[in-house]
Amino acid sequence: MPLRRTAPPPWAIDRRRLLGQRIAHHRRTAGLFQEQLADRVGVERRTIQRYEAGSRDPRYTDLLLIAAALDADLADLVRESPSAPGSP
Repeated sequence: MPLRRTAPPPWAIDRRRLLGQRIAHHRRTAGLFQEQLADRVGVERRTIQRYEAGSRDPRYTDLLLIAAALDADLADLVRESPSAPGSP
């Protein structure tokens, strides 16, 4: 996969971290370990760890599978806070 030409802006990195926090929260609420979620999604545990740490952007398909595995609404995982830049 080619590298991004420019670094993402700080607000995008903040949103990625918030997404990771939401995934971790829903995973813990569901009573799952990272390894268990990874097995349900079909990825390595390290991938889930990176998503939750906000150091990697999940692919859309992975987000769908994570939401399904956690019995969570995808919109709840990716929602933006009203004060986020670019929000209406």
